Amino acid sequence: MLRFLQKFSRITHFGSAPNRSLIVMYLLICHLIISITVADAASNTLTVGATVISKSNCKFKSATSALNFGALDPGNTTDAVDTTSVNFVCHGSAPMATYAISTDDGLHETSPGANRMRNTAVPTEYLPYSLSLTPTSGTVAKNAIQTLTITGTVTSQNYRSAYAGDYADTVVISLTP
Repeated sequence: MLRFLQKFSRITHFGSAPNRSLIVMYLLICHLIISITVADAASNTLTVGATVISKSNCKFKSATSALNFGALDPGNTTDAVDTTSVNFVCHGSAPMATYAISTDDGLHETSPGANRMRNTAVPTEYLPYSLSLTPTSGTVAKNAIQTLTITGTVTSQNYRSAYAGDYADTVVISLTP
């Protein structure tokens, strides 16, 4: 490139006055060289992200729990109720943790809060039930073990008219943060 410029410099001067058409051509060539150099430059896309963690982190002490309503007799007129509990604890840098507990209403719900178990042999048959969680939210001291009580109810009205057989559902219970 340096040789080109030195040679071009000698060509553009005839005596003491520069040749204008050669100067214009020189500028166009320089522009073209710069444009090609910029066009050939590699690019890089940078993705930027971060996760801000909570000052508290609550977890269940066990990954599973179960409600079993047992054998439901259609001749019975009382509701079937079963209760279970699961422990949880909150850790983190904050001395107190505010938590919330919720469910996904199970695999076969018809609307929010309308849980149903499905017959394991006849998948078109369902048995409605309800769930109650205590507590659903609160503020607790860090590292203090807490107990969640889960109560399920199948009303006699629902199981008296239900198709005979085994029924099952899976409900995810979420604890945040």
